[in-house]
Amino acid sequence: MPSAARLTEQPPAGRPSPAGGGAGGHGTAAARRRRLRADRARQLADLLRGQVLGGAYPDGVLPHESTLGADYDATRNTVRQALDLLRSERLVERVPGLGTVVVAEKFAHGLNRLQGLAETLHEHGRVTNEIRTAGPVAAPACVAERLGEPEGGEVLYVERLRRLGGLPLSLDLTYLPMDIGVELLGADLENTDIFRLLEELTGQPLGTAEITLEAVTADAHSAAVLQAPRGAALLMLERLTHLSDGRPVDLEFVRFRGDRITMRGLLHRCR
Repeated sequence: MPSAARLTEQPPAGRPSPAGGGAGGHGTAAARRRRLRADRARQLADLLRGQVLGGAYPDGVLPHESTLGADYDATRNTVRQALDLLRSERLVERVPGLGTVVVAEKFAHGLNRLQGLAETLHEHGRVTNEIRTAGPVAAPACVAERLGEPEGGEVLYVERLRRLGGLPLSLDLTYLPMDIGVELLGADLENTDIFRLLEELTGQPLGTAEITLEAVTADAHSAAVLQAPRGAALLMLERLTHLSDGRPVDLEFVRFRGDRITMRGLLHRCR
């Protein structure tokens, strides 16, 4: 069983330490009484989420509530509230006679390298693309500017619903320069990442990408396409990808189901 981190924290500067500060030596009890159960539950939910997504429970069953309470120095009510938070995320569920079980899997999307979704998730299965729209459109001013194209000129617009193992994973809206896009229209967009096709068609590798990642709520259209509840949390990735010579060639707006994707990366501190 993985080692558990305690929920106790170092106090902010200027406050007595729960470990022994305060008049009469009652700092620990007083600090714990002041800590709201909701705060403790969120702390515990964060720790348990990491354990679940990290494969700490290979049989898919979490320890008993009393065990979790002992491991994390949390009351039973705090443990139950934390598990309720994970249930609301549809990550775990309560099964009578068995306990709390993992009912969903999140797939790690790496941020260390510039890769297409099929390349990133190849070890988890086959990514398929449902092409919902593919054709030329008049470039909105902001799109033309970012792609370095004339305002009002045509760009290729592609909308894809991407699935992994048959499950909806993301809704991708992509804009590409028309001189490249016209060749993409005849390519196998259903079974091949656009990144790979771009490299094949241009004869040069992709270079860099500018990304923005934020949380958005699912609008009615996105929720219906992704088979997610309306108002559910989605991860929105905006990415402008360049060829190795610096030319911008792919502007994407990707809505990921937040209950099926997690973003991971290795960051280095620059001095």
